[in-house]
Amino acid sequence: MSDLFKNKVAESGILTIDLENYFPAQPIAVFDLKEYLFMGLILKEKDFREALKTLDISAYNNKIVAITCTADAIIPMWAYMLVATLLQPVAAAIIFGNEEEVKKKVLLQNISHIDAREYADKRVVIKGCGEQPIPEEAYVQITAILRPVVKSIMYGEPCSTVPVFKKAKESDI
Repeated sequence: MSDLFKNKVAESGILTIDLENYFPAQPIAVFDLKEYLFMGLILKEKDFREALKTLDISAYNNKIVAITCTADAIIPMWAYMLVATLLQPVAAAIIFGNEEEVKKKVLLQNISHIDAREYADKRVVIKGCGEQPIPEEAYVQITAILRPVVKSIMYGEPCSTVPVFKKAKESDI
């Protein structure tokens, strides 16, 4: 009897994609327009422009900036544009939404840049468990990207998967 154990999962040629790896690498900084509202309700253009002139933009350097307003106020579109104009030279990216929305948008954007050709005719497992919850949209998107090129798509862990897609064999057609 051999003392060596075979790792059948490793030998199977199955590739695992962990969608957690596609979350933003850079930190997300939130720019909340709530801080600039007069009496928590109104954005005064002159005051807002003056406040932006004194803003220390170094706090946003190389970060993904989530621009949002957490107050129940009507914010004119130009206000978001002013913030984007100010932060664009230093920020890694500027995206509208709260921190969670921006995190999800970046995740989906990163998944969209996957080169499906790397997975051509391969058996792929989309990892199911992890430290961070993965939104449903991410699983839908990765499936749509991979389905045209892969041999099969499975969900879960390589040792315990749920089959999602299997390419038909030429003889099955």
